[in-house]
Amino acid sequence: MSTIALQYDAKTDSKKRITLRNARYDYYHALEFEDGRILLEPRELVAPLQVSENTLNMMDQSMENYKAGKVSEAIDLSEFED
Repeated sequence: MSTIALQYDAKTDSKKRITLRNARYDYYHALEFEDGRILLEPRELVAPLQVSENTLNMMDQSMENYKAGKVSEAIDLSEFED
């Protein structure tokens, strides 16, 4: 069970908005219950360390090209060696 970090009363403004004081996150998922309770859960727009489907497809295509010998000439990186 989590401990309460901050507790305060809030009033909705003329546009039915509530301001969160000292919000730790930029985005929240809101769950509104029939009894009037609202639960806010922090969200991230993109899951960290997740690779998109498009990127995975590009990587697969690159490996197929590599195995088929469709590659460019080697790049000389010797100038960057110590």
